[in-house]
Amino acid sequence: MRDNPLQHLDFEIPFDRIQPEHIEPALQALMAEAEAELQAILEVQGPRTYANTLGALDRLGERLSRAFGVISHLEATCTTPALRAAYNAVLPAVTAFYTRVQLSEGLYRALQAYAQTEEAQRLSPAKARFLRLSLDRFRREGAELPPEKKARLEAIHTALSELTTRFRQNVTDSTADWELYLEDSQVAGLPPSTLEAARQSALGKGREGYRFTLQAPSYLALMTHLEHRGIREAVYWAYQTRATEEGRDNRPLIAEILALRQEKAELLGYANFAEYVLEERMAKNAATALAFERDLAEKVRPQFERERAELEAFRRELEGPEAPPIQPWDVRYYLERQRKARFDYDTEALRPYFALPNVLKGLFELCHRVFGVEVEEIQGVPVWHPEVRVYEVRRNGQWIARFYTDWFPRESKRAGAWASGLWTGEREGRLEPHLGLNCGNLTPPVGDQPALLTLREVETVFHEFGHFLHLALSEVEVKSLAGTRVPWDFVELPSQIMENWVWEREALDLFARHYQSGEPIPEDLFQKMLRARTHGEGHNTLRQLWFGTQDLYLHTRYEPSREVVAYLEQLQAEFSPVPLMESPVYIASFSHLFGAPVGYAAGYYSYKWAEVLDADAFGRFKREGLFNPMTGRAFVEHVLSKGNSADPAELFRRFMGRDPDPRALLARAGLLA
Repeated sequence: MRDNPLQHLDFEIPFDRIQPEHIEPALQALMAEAEAELQAILEVQGPRTYANTLGALDRLGERLSRAFGVISHLEATCTTPALRAAYNAVLPAVTAFYTRVQLSEGLYRALQAYAQTEEAQRLSPAKARFLRLSLDRFRREGAELPPEKKARLEAIHTALSELTTRFRQNVTDSTADWELYLEDSQVAGLPPSTLEAARQSALGKGREGYRFTLQAPSYLALMTHLEHRGIREAVYWAYQTRATEEGRDNRPLIAEILALRQEKAELLGYANFAEYVLEERMAKNAATALAFERDLAEKVRPQFERERAELEAFRRELEGPEAPPIQPWDVRYYLERQRKARFDYDTEALRPYFALPNVLKGLFELCHRVFGVEVEEIQGVPVWHPEVRVYEVRRNGQWIARFYTDWFPRESKRAGAWASGLWTGEREGRLEPHLGLNCGNLTPPVGDQPALLTLREVETVFHEFGHFLHLALSEVEVKSLAGTRVPWDFVELPSQIMENWVWEREALDLFARHYQSGEPIPEDLFQKMLRARTHGEGHNTLRQLWFGTQDLYLHTRYEPSREVVAYLEQLQAEFSPVPLMESPVYIASFSHLFGAPVGYAAGYYSYKWAEVLDADAFGRFKREGLFNPMTGRAFVEHVLSKGNSADPAELFRRFMGRDPDPRALLARAGLLA
């Protein structure tokens, strides 16, 4: 079947040739091949060696994993009914195969036998860690369970894959199906950039006026700038209630997912799903993660309450003493107006300086200076959409990676921003390039203008490229430990540390040039940007802590017999008597928690946890020089190149010379008393 591109993927993936009808036959053939690889490990004749046991496990199902990763990527970025149907059809069988591998008592015994050999005692540190982690993972995943419990686990894994896929697809479809057309009389307050994009969107649908969607650039512009309070409220509820409509209601799915996760944890001997997940993370257990969230919330809450009181007073100054209380759909709008009044700072004033091509050029130059990498765009490579761009990365003259970028919203594309690895290159005996991608939903170009980004979108570009660097600079000889295959409360360090450079004048001068005049950001505008940096930080931080707290409660204390939104309404009232920006019903579209069998479930706290790490680690760059190549080499040596080849806490200590200091985050956020 050489005519099936999925069955014979090379580094240069033929995205332009892959069709839905290729999926099922290719996956069936690749699963048979992976099954044969598994049997070869189980049936080894003679002594157990690294090559025939542990190394073979590292490569087990590699071609299957690559093909399924490509299919999953296409379903997330340019789905069609036929593609989705083919993806959903193969998902149960792929899930069942990997579950059988995790539950294989024979494979577990083979690893145990290899661990007793003399060769195993002389393994390199990375291979020895892989052996320890693999043995522990087989135990954790149920390889020692009796057959009837293994059968139930396999059924749970398949059900979770199907339910979480349906959850994610419901969110994508619900988001894509909503649109709002407004007339000139209804758009007061919206900046010209938003209006031009909305006009272009309407024309693309053959309509007059302005078309708005629930994609992030459109939604956030409405919530931040639109004067019409009634429309803001309607849009707010449309966004918050995504995937609650008939035929796409995710709320019943959440109850099923939570019940299955709890059952899985109990089958494996854990009190709850959070304890199961966190055992492998830096936090180690749910109590530590909850205490981290609680302690930070206690520090932030007074600032949040002061900000809200000041925001209420500000509204009364504008609209008189009878002005109604601030509602969730008012928060971003009045915070923006207050920012303008307090700092004479309009966030839209920065857009002309953040043309995406310049942002990328500056990002690549920064990474050249700090990390020694050279990035160059290439042509002639097959892609999945005309907007996709392709780049190659070299370091010390060697080609180490290639990556794709896909930055703009589409109706066929899931929301958010993400980085993924498509191909982990060889790092034992020879050097093969890694292959990854960055995707987002940024403000698109309008007419002949380039895409002009917000400051937050610039941070997003830097963030996702940090994830890619974690793959591109990986030097780990064990593929299963390479790149971003690290505990999830550590994986955000390489991404979040990159955001810090966006706030530094020296870094901004590399790329923040007016797209027409070429002039840099004026110094007075830069100073206003700095002074306003922590404006609303209490709101933003407590919002993130609420997401993390509800996640941990859902995976430790929630009883599936309770209606999930009612449960979260009660929990949110206890967490903050002052209404937060998100309604509890938002849980129905919270794909971080329910869009994958594990994903960020019981792990959303990781974002704030990693902020502690990145704020502290960036302090070394601040002290030693923002572009200091020695500091950059140290970060590559101790963090970016190491993947999961050593304990993450130890990797941080090697770079910083000590454990993390949480005061760095509080100081950066303006929350340090």
